[in-house]
Amino acid sequence: MLYAFVGAAIIACALFMILSRNLVRVLLGLSMLATGANLLLSLAGKIRSEQPPIIADGQQTLGQAADPLAQALVLTAIVIGFALTVVLAVLVLRAWRAERSVDSRQVEAAESLGPPQERDPTNA
Repeated sequence: MLYAFVGAAIIACALFMILSRNLVRVLLGLSMLATGANLLLSLAGKIRSEQPPIIADGQQTLGQAADPLAQALVLTAIVIGFALTVVLAVLVLRAWRAERSVDSRQVEAAESLGPPQERDPTNA
């Protein structure tokens, strides 16, 4: 029960940070959201079981072991979350270098280029 409250608190803090206009806070909020989702997902897989998720000889189903599907999903989500964090960090760094600001209201580099139909030379 405590883990569920911690996961909910992490997700609530992450949503608060994502709603910020500071791009670094948005980046950290998305990373925290992934962490909170991973925590809640691992809770769904019964992390308190001490038995390994191995089906015994002669049985058709898994006993009282931890659910390996939830563990596999969490591991996959950790990798995807890390990759997403790295890509977003690169975008924030690029915005900082271009605009010297991490405020999303001041980052207008894409808007100043105009609509993509006007820039595409093959669209003539």
